[in-house]
Parts: sequence; C-alpha cells; structure tokens
Amino acid sequence: MNRKEFVNAVAEKNEGLTKKAVAKVVADVLDTIKDAVADGDVVAFQGFGSFKAVDRAARTGHNPKTGDTINIPATKAPKFTAGKDFKDAVRK
Repeated sequence: MNRKEFVNAVAEKNEGLTKKAVAKVVADVLDTIKDAVADGDVVAFQGFGSFKAVDRAARTGHNPKTGDTINIPATKAPKFTAGKDFKDAVRK
C-alpha cells in the first residue's frame, strides 16, 4: 500500500473528511514523527509501536566488486519496534 492508497483507505473510513484533508493530516503526522526522531525523541503509540533513532557503530566491510576492505563510519539510523497489538494482528 502506497501513500495514495493509504489516504484513500483512511478517507473511506471517515466519511466527513475529504481526501485532501486526510492527505494533509497524514503528511503532518509523518513529518512530526520524522522531526521528533531526528531530534532524538522516541515516538511511541501504545499497542502499535515506537519510532526512535539508534546509533550504529563503525565497522569494516568489503566491497563486493573488488573485494577490498572498506571502513564504514558510525551513523544514526531510524528504528521501528512493533507493539504487542500490531504483532498480534499480523500473526492472525
């Protein structure tokens, strides 16, 4: 499901909202999550899951084309951890 399909599905469940209004709310929610995680905050929705930034340590890797060893620097990466209700819904 892409963003457009997601907006259409949410708009169908909420008869009083237009697709344009739903698209703006979805964009605002995603931007808010992105900004909060980028600032180092954890965004948690009970039962659904949480978004946070994690530190990845520096490591060495191999260039698959040449076989040379390369150094991969430390970085931060986004991480989503699913909540119990979300996991249970997927397992059905």
